[in-house]
Amino acid sequence: MGQQVLLYWPNIIGYIRIALVITAWAAYEVPAFFIFFYSISIALDGVDGWLARRLGQTSRFGAWLDVVVDNVGRGMLWSLLFKWGWLMSAVEWCVFVCNHNARGDHWKNSFSSSPRLIRAIMDNGFRTPLGLWVVSGLHCLPLWLYGSQKGLLSHWMYLPPSIQNLVTMLLAAGRLLALSAEIWCIRTHIEYLTSEETEDKKS
Repeated sequence: MGQQVLLYWPNIIGYIRIALVITAWAAYEVPAFFIFFYSISIALDGVDGWLARRLGQTSRFGAWLDVVVDNVGRGMLWSLLFKWGWLMSAVEWCVFVCNHNARGDHWKNSFSSSPRLIRAIMDNGFRTPLGLWVVSGLHCLPLWLYGSQKGLLSHWMYLPPSIQNLVTMLLAAGRLLALSAEIWCIRTHIEYLTSEETEDKKS
């Protein structure tokens, strides 16, 4: 198999998503173009995994690439939105390192012994009510805040402030749920690392 994995169709979608994120980055000050390119990248995130399973083209590289593209896109947007946006990106990259280092390419399906809340989020690859809420918070909150900053919610969508605030709170709550899972992943990885060190010293 080897380097043929690089040309699997799901991974080609990943490369297209990277190009879309870069294009969106370049068009950040032109809302119509930014939202178009960035939204397509988000939509394709749901296609690559489905296609990988459909074509039998799942791979460790594909699982890694999928999360890398997600983190690059969200990290770019958070960093452009706020001065502290890099912190959101740093947390996501830290969780990425923790999960892929200890759990590998099957990280989404390795939470069967985790606390009930974490299982409710992670079960079936985020395809649970809480999981969908978390994914909405992860992907849609920064895009929603971009729309708010650029006046798109008021001038394009004509949403009253009450609706804007309600959706912001719902998405922010989803992102906070994601943060609880992220903190748990980091904590368990630290426990895994420190237990390894203890075992090494005993041996």
